[in-house]
Amino acid sequence: MIRRPSPTALRLAAFYAAFFVVIGVIQPFWPLWLAAQRLDPTEIGVVLAIGVGTKVIGLPIAAHLADRSGERRRPMLRLAGISVLSFALFAFAHDFWPIVLVSLLFFSLWPPVMSLGESLTVMAAQRDGFEYGRVRLWGSLAYIAAALAAGAVLARVPADAVYWMTFGGVALTALICTALPDLKARPSRLHRLPILAALRQRPLVLLLIACGLIQGSHAVYYAFATLHWRALGYSEALIGALWAEGVLCEVALFAAGAWAVRRCGAGGLIVLAGIAGAVRWLGTGLIESLPALVVLQALHGLSFGAAHLGAMHWMGRNVDPALSATAQSLYGAIVFGLFLGALLYAAGVLYARFAGGAFLPMAAVGLTGALIGLPLMRGR
Repeated sequence: MIRRPSPTALRLAAFYAAFFVVIGVIQPFWPLWLAAQRLDPTEIGVVLAIGVGTKVIGLPIAAHLADRSGERRRPMLRLAGISVLSFALFAFAHDFWPIVLVSLLFFSLWPPVMSLGESLTVMAAQRDGFEYGRVRLWGSLAYIAAALAAGAVLARVPADAVYWMTFGGVALTALICTALPDLKARPSRLHRLPILAALRQRPLVLLLIACGLIQGSHAVYYAFATLHWRALGYSEALIGALWAEGVLCEVALFAAGAWAVRRCGAGGLIVLAGIAGAVRWLGTGLIESLPALVVLQALHGLSFGAAHLGAMHWMGRNVDPALSATAQSLYGAIVFGLFLGALLYAAGVLYARFAGGAFLPMAAVGLTGALIGLPLMRGR
């Protein structure tokens, strides 16, 4: 007998799909829009670093308020609505400093929407008994569709289309947030500063550092893979397909998430991700042929997907629910803010000097993350 998905799981899947439409356009192709605004590689690296670096401030503040109140849906609604208005300002920003200012505003508001959504999904999965990975994979599928569609569109129209496609995704996400379940966690009244209570957990700190290095090792890929591959002569449509292929492998991992966690353990998945990243960035920096790139892109399912899946399962099982939003925000702020932001800035400098050779130092970064994550394999 086929078990029907719960309405809660369906609504959360729609949220992930809408949010990842934005990522599927902005991650591969935002550098093209920035380049069309006459920014050079170093300036592009700075803007992208600012975009993720603002998470260090925005995510902990949003999580502190959410954990103190126990609310999830209402803060998401407010943040998503203001994000629509702030992203609209990019239409009037055509030089480096205006783009920097709008990036500071938008990327302070937008990432907490996903952080709170992740916390809401973990809570709902524990309550209703569905698998987190089976819901999260719809975000990855939407990413694939968006990357392919955006690549096909940009093969025919100017890079200004990146702005309009992204704006539509942000507005759709805000609309879908109105239909999310209104689940509440126990307010963290016992913790005046939930962030300090979370950071006292040494294993959580190890997880944040390990995942920060592993996910941060993707910096050159996120910022300059599209420009690098275009310089090698590959079309925008083919580049979109390469990005989509990587996420398709991520989907496969999320679909088998429960099996992967049972087989490897949450910590084991994180270590495996760091090793896969080291192999991937070495190959991407040294090899330019299309068949090799296709094989290397398949490692995205491990270099990104295994680290994220392992982190979500580890936090779901080891973090007090009253601190769940804070733990998720620390994960977003430190992993995808502090570490990725610093490495994106470095990526701009490295790519300006070494072009495709900038991928090579990222291999060492990913491998270091795997080594730091080894203690997380204890007590599977």
